[in-house]
Amino acid sequence: MTMLLANGRLVNEGEIVEADLLIDGERIARIGGGSVPAGTEVIDLAGCYVLPGLIDDQVHFREPGHPAKGTIESESRAAIAGGVTSFLDMPNNSPPAVTLAAIAEKRAIAARTSYANYGFYLGATNENLDEIRRASAAEVCGIKVFMGASTGNMLVDDPATLERLFAEARVPIAAHCEDTPMILAAEQRFRERFGDDVPISAHPEIRSADACYASSSRAVELAKRTGARLHVLHLSTGRELELFEPGPIGGKRITAEVCVHHLWFEQTDYAELGARIKCNPAIKTAADRDALVRGVVEDRIDVIATDHAPHTEEEKGRRYFDAPSGLPLVQHSLAMLLEQHRLGLFSLPTIVEKTAHNPARLFNIVGRGFIREGYFADLAVVDLGATSRVTRDSLLYRCGWSPLEGTTFHSALRMTILNGRIAYRGGTVSAERLGRALEFEAS
Repeated sequence: MTMLLANGRLVNEGEIVEADLLIDGERIARIGGGSVPAGTEVIDLAGCYVLPGLIDDQVHFREPGHPAKGTIESESRAAIAGGVTSFLDMPNNSPPAVTLAAIAEKRAIAARTSYANYGFYLGATNENLDEIRRASAAEVCGIKVFMGASTGNMLVDDPATLERLFAEARVPIAAHCEDTPMILAAEQRFRERFGDDVPISAHPEIRSADACYASSSRAVELAKRTGARLHVLHLSTGRELELFEPGPIGGKRITAEVCVHHLWFEQTDYAELGARIKCNPAIKTAADRDALVRGVVEDRIDVIATDHAPHTEEEKGRRYFDAPSGLPLVQHSLAMLLEQHRLGLFSLPTIVEKTAHNPARLFNIVGRGFIREGYFADLAVVDLGATSRVTRDSLLYRCGWSPLEGTTFHSALRMTILNGRIAYRGGTVSAERLGRALEFEAS
């Protein structure tokens, strides 16, 4: 099968160029003009931009364990409808994915049901160092370390274990950084003041900027001492930016991620949205949000992701301590970033670098993340002259809600192409499950 994407504006490797794109089978055969094989499907993309499909390096698709919140099938379908063609799924399932056998089970589920390409993190605990030593790029994209409050038994707080983990892991370490003792002390202070009726507005004070910095600085110091390949997830404060060097990702051993909600929302939004935007680490001040935006532009922040983490509406309607943290975003992350492009915050090449190029570089993903001849044809086609509105009936998340409901975006996703096939067009996701296991090269 061959397909010609004609007259599109390709956003790739720092440039925007108008060029045709010939796809042969799963891969990009040619960029630019030339002869077209007989029988080729020709699609005119005049006026549209063609981006590499997004690689979301942090999602929680909830399978196994919480099918009412989401499954690999449901959430990967939503991802495709948002231009996200590949995802890296976190291990805090039920039970947690802290063994290679559990990872194999998740891969088997994804092979049957995923609409998007997939990879999985192995979770770290205080007891599974042998599993971490065995984990290779053939099986996992990285090791997820909770260096702060977590669910289940996945908090790694033993200093000797952390030291050995950082020194001996064979794949990148992705760290959630918040200081647990500081959070517990803050929770106690607010309980003494409010009892069980702590207001949601207290969330960024309980999971404070100081708690984030204490943990992230500890992780960076440990990585420098051991030489570990460290990726610090979901920065939420301006102060943390001082821990990371500006510049291109190439050659960095310590990198940073920000999530779209920390670039979009800020502390005053709790008044309207309440626990719908409760997440860990917490959404903080407008000054923090603006600093994170600058961190992206300055290349102190290397990756933009979602931390997609759906919960049911019933759960989100509970009181502060009972309402779980996390929000669904994978269907709308590209639209959010394109809106920020419209506002002059990010260039299109910057968006592509942080959501496609750099995740591919960081995790050594084979053949994806770029528009290059010979690479897999994973693409998102967007129209910046159109609008789209987030409505309840447009949502594909299993949880059925979004904190963005009612938002109008000044862009529209026209098409998602996955492994050379049209996976989304005209508001409809293809019934074919086209997702493939991502391949990771050893670093």
